[in-house]
Amino acid sequence: MKKIGFIGAGNMATAIINGLIAQNDGKADFINAFDVSSEKCDAMQKLGVSICKTGVDVVAYSDIIVLAVKPQNYPEVLQSLKNNVTEQKTFVSIAAGISIAFVQSGLGCNCPVVRVMPNTPLLLKKGASALCPSENISDEDKQIVYNMFAGSGVCEYITEEHMNEIIAVNGSSPAYIYLFAKAMADYAQSCGIDYGKAMNLICATLEGSAAMLRESGDSADELIAKVSSKGGTTIAALDRLKAHGFYEAVQDAMTACTDRAEELGK
Repeated sequence: MKKIGFIGAGNMATAIINGLIAQNDGKADFINAFDVSSEKCDAMQKLGVSICKTGVDVVAYSDIIVLAVKPQNYPEVLQSLKNNVTEQKTFVSIAAGISIAFVQSGLGCNCPVVRVMPNTPLLLKKGASALCPSENISDEDKQIVYNMFAGSGVCEYITEEHMNEIIAVNGSSPAYIYLFAKAMADYAQSCGIDYGKAMNLICATLEGSAAMLRESGDSADELIAKVSSKGGTTIAALDRLKAHGFYEAVQDAMTACTDRAEELGK
């Protein structure tokens, strides 16, 4: 069985590792990890993960290496690994804006790389991950990396030219949805409705609406129309959202997200 290593053991790495352990009957003996935080290493060790002393050790003892560090830390981390990398090692990048070429250049090696944009619901096995493998990856490693994320949610392959744009779609988007839910719950509370009860109804509505989008066979426009009776309450709300430029604001926010991803990758 191939060894999988993690450089960085934060929330996202923990979510992926928990998914891997669940897929392998609770076993973690094939997983290596290193983090500068001793607390995070201790938490990994409790899961049965082998703790390495350095990122270089993770590379040495692993076949597939997940770079679970922040985008701004990539140059430093890649430089530290550079002299210990071969084309037999596959790297997985989960940082916003970091391209396959950036990783290969930083490592000074044309090793296989899979660029992934996961999101935080992965923590609850409800993730949505976009994947883009380099052309020189083996079918075996490509499948292992796909399973790594598919075990904790939905996965889609995306071409690299759209990997910065997809961040706005599934990577950063949970925050927009949380803000939308918060605005609704805060309104309910301002009207004297219990915040917890309102949020419970809102969460169920978000889940149900997602199911309708996925399973009803209707387009988003058709579903909107089915909720919107002429002269009714929904139309009143939609008209006000339109007056505030809600649709355009979302589009503008997503553009800003993509632009920032482009900046991070330079």
